[in-house]
Amino acid sequence: MEATSKQSGGGGKALALLGLTSIHKAYLEENASLHCTMCGIWALFGSDDCLSVQCLSAMKIAHRGPDAFRFENVNGYTNCCFGFHRLAVVDQLFGMQPIRVKKYPYLWLCYNGEIYNHRKLQRHFAFEYQTKVDGEIILHLYNKGGIEQTASLLDGVFAFILLDTANKKVFLGRDTYGVRPLFRAMTEDGFLAVCSEAKGHYEVLDLKPNGKVASVEMVKYHHCRDEPLHALYDSVEKLSPGLVNLKHSTAPFLKVEPFLPGHYEVLDLKPNGKVASVEMVKYHHCRDEPLHALYDSVEKLSPGFEIETVKSNLRILFDNAIRKRLMTDRRIGCLLSGGLDSSLVAATLMRQLKEAQVQYPFQTFAIGMEDSPDLLAARKVANHIGSEHHEVLFNSEEGIQALDEVIFSLETYDITTVRASVGMYLISKYIRKNTDSVVIFSGEGSDELTQGYIYFHKAPSPEQAQEESERLLKELYLFDVLRADRTTAAHGLELRVPFLDHRFCSYYLSLPPDMRIPKNGIEKHLLRETFEDSNLLPKEILWRPKEAFSDGITSVKNSWFRILQEHIEHQVDDAMMAAAAQKFPFNTPKTKEGYYYRQIFERHYPGRADWLTHYWMPRWINATDPSARTLTHYKSDTKA
Repeated sequence: MEATSKQSGGGGKALALLGLTSIHKAYLEENASLHCTMCGIWALFGSDDCLSVQCLSAMKIAHRGPDAFRFENVNGYTNCCFGFHRLAVVDQLFGMQPIRVKKYPYLWLCYNGEIYNHRKLQRHFAFEYQTKVDGEIILHLYNKGGIEQTASLLDGVFAFILLDTANKKVFLGRDTYGVRPLFRAMTEDGFLAVCSEAKGHYEVLDLKPNGKVASVEMVKYHHCRDEPLHALYDSVEKLSPGLVNLKHSTAPFLKVEPFLPGHYEVLDLKPNGKVASVEMVKYHHCRDEPLHALYDSVEKLSPGFEIETVKSNLRILFDNAIRKRLMTDRRIGCLLSGGLDSSLVAATLMRQLKEAQVQYPFQTFAIGMEDSPDLLAARKVANHIGSEHHEVLFNSEEGIQALDEVIFSLETYDITTVRASVGMYLISKYIRKNTDSVVIFSGEGSDELTQGYIYFHKAPSPEQAQEESERLLKELYLFDVLRADRTTAAHGLELRVPFLDHRFCSYYLSLPPDMRIPKNGIEKHLLRETFEDSNLLPKEILWRPKEAFSDGITSVKNSWFRILQEHIEHQVDDAMMAAAAQKFPFNTPKTKEGYYYRQIFERHYPGRADWLTHYWMPRWINATDPSARTLTHYKSDTKA
């Protein structure tokens, strides 16, 4: 990959440490404190095997927190253990997990995410903090009002494991859209394994009654950091992916599944360390105003659905969604495709960072092949807002070579997810290697919320378009949010997605259905109109039609879509496709591209195809391919 860096305003050399003015320091003290950021969490309850061996499996998610890690057994439960990988922020002592405080010695917490309103809740309820960690609010809220109130009051993105040894309970929870990942595996006899990613456990040894070990099948991975783990234990000949191949005496093949977003689960903890599920509760729906809205500081929104009123309210909520996500003292950057969503995020971020008088130059990042439409548009936005802009160039060979690593990182074989992930994976790799930006903003979630996909032009009615929008939001954890998290986390970056802010989403979904549909042949018309007079973006960017990702990042001479088809044509033949239903009876691939991705997935995660319940496909048309190129409404500078 080649890269260029263009500094469009202000700037100076990228700083290893942030230069903060007194104003910005005060802002961070008020809003940031120390927070978990992107990390990896892992826990076992009721293990029948050697925990010291099983703990090695947690190293498979070390990329999610490359700065530090910890394993800790639970007092009184020798077969229960927590593991934590941390992307360090400030405090090396209080930032580690599991979090425990003297006031509640019976509570153990491991969580991944950011709780944006922790200070507001602390002040409102007069909680006495013992750390500077935002996640401590979970302990206080739980002690005060129980798990349902706790989950409902959290404004942020999170996945957590909370253990209450006094009341013998275990709780799992995940944010509304599943921005932070969580997987679980549980046996009938009560063994529970929980992890940020399915790859995060390794069953290294299959212990026999006589104390000997049995070798298990090896799966090859491409991350060099895993190599030392093989060498540490000479008696281990082969390794196998853990949650995906985790063995237990009563269940040789564990069912591994993603934990549902917007839910919490209550489990009873038994004296032997095993658990029993009591209930799974949906605590928040995306269209409902969140309970934590009662305690936030957003200015009062004007009532009614007059267009000027709505536009004003949307601007207020969007500005607040980004401002609360400045909760960090690591360097902030932004992915910038030159499309509407990432451009709005980048422009608003730039304005707020200037207001906070942050002393480091704000970096934006774009990726594409030479002369791609995205690169040209992103360059225009960067020049307009004055960011230090980085352009990453990749060629078709680099894109093809990345597919195996991308599918391993994603833990899915969905066609459009894999296609779109290659560019995001490569640019995240560049950011980690070449800059000190760690907290990365992006525009994910907007297409689902604001009906941005081109097929929404085909919606039979505004009401059906509304239903489709909510379905897409509900399934984000299987597709776009999954892509965004895994491709960035694979390189130790933390992603922030302001379009999925609880209040912004619930308000947008409360608007009349006919106000949200495409108008005058333009998708996201309401969102574009909202910022038309703001001078945030050039007019041609604000009203730029949606570009299929495979077209936006590639040269006008040859699209990523076409490059993939030409490569895969030589990898998958007609005979293989004829036998596809027999080889892959579940989610049978209909195209050679789908077959190719499925082969790679099965090599890494054999027998786990049910992690993807269905392929992402546009509605209201007869489509066999998810690309926007298949739609008659679609127009692109690169389409040939």
